[in-house]
Amino acid sequence: MLEHEEVLIRTGARSGLPIIIALHSTALGDAVGGCRVWPYPDWQAGLADALALSAAMTLKCAAAGLDFGGGKSVIVLPPGTASLGASRRDALLDFGDAVNDLGGRYHAGEDVGTSAEDMWIARERTPWVHCLPVQHGGSGEPSELTAVGTFAAIEATWRHLAGTSSLAGQRISIVGLGQVGGRLAGLLADAGAELTVADIDPGREELARTLGARWVDPETALTAEADILVPAALGGMLTDEIVPRLRCAAVVGPANNQLGSPSVADELARRGVVWAPDFVVNAGGVIHGTIIDMAGGTPEEARKATLQIGDRLTDVYREATAAGIVPYEAAIRLAHRRIADAAALRETAV
Repeated sequence: MLEHEEVLIRTGARSGLPIIIALHSTALGDAVGGCRVWPYPDWQAGLADALALSAAMTLKCAAAGLDFGGGKSVIVLPPGTASLGASRRDALLDFGDAVNDLGGRYHAGEDVGTSAEDMWIARERTPWVHCLPVQHGGSGEPSELTAVGTFAAIEATWRHLAGTSSLAGQRISIVGLGQVGGRLAGLLADAGAELTVADIDPGREELARTLGARWVDPETALTAEADILVPAALGGMLTDEIVPRLRCAAVVGPANNQLGSPSVADELARRGVVWAPDFVVNAGGVIHGTIIDMAGGTPEEARKATLQIGDRLTDVYREATAAGIVPYEAAIRLAHRRIADAAALRETAV
């Protein structure tokens, strides 16, 4: 049975590409979530991704204390296609039309494969896209706060494990040096961490050299001997097959939907690896968009809220320890509790 409130699937009138918007929940408020552009084997695979990502957004907003629900959108590229290419403008206008047809129940921003400039194009067709370029009055890329929030989560996790938040001399392996991973690597290097980094784009090796990091291939980075593994690429990286090969004390990263299946969280715990729930760790981007773009707050307010991710993750670890459960289950309990409390308040108001 589909747990989502609404799912929109259409072929873009201009681009001919599949446009998918999954609206998971508006229990706490309008749904928010980015637009992903990615090549999938078929549109059904894009739909599956949108469904999973939007459900995670509901948990992310609830865990971050935001009064918004979860949504996600996907523009499906054909297999083997690197980008939208010449059809980019047409596809983004099609996307804007789809967002507009939901009447404000879903607010979009950038995600993998899209940018602030792309949202500016979609804005021609709808007012419900955000994180626009600074030169057009928007707040710009949310990647910085996603990196800041992840850094706070890494500090909180190391404090949970070692009794100190200092990362000086700690071995950290990062898989993915994109918008978020690259910024995060800089923060970790400044903190004195010893970095091993990888990306599918060989052009990112220059950043590794600048940071004094060891450059390896993604497979090597994933299984490198490290204190903390940081998944900062696409999701599904932690599978039943890969977990036995991990050589780290903890996994803390900004990638969405890191677990190949929910049971992987139990397997990580069984092997003594602490996994920080991704939807708690990577909330900096949605905090950026909702506080600055949607609520008219300041960058300072958004940064302050993002730094609280470390405290929220500490609460997750505390509840997990007290209840004898894994952090993943504890985080879901906390998020569901907040959603249930909001529903109860609405019923009382009626």
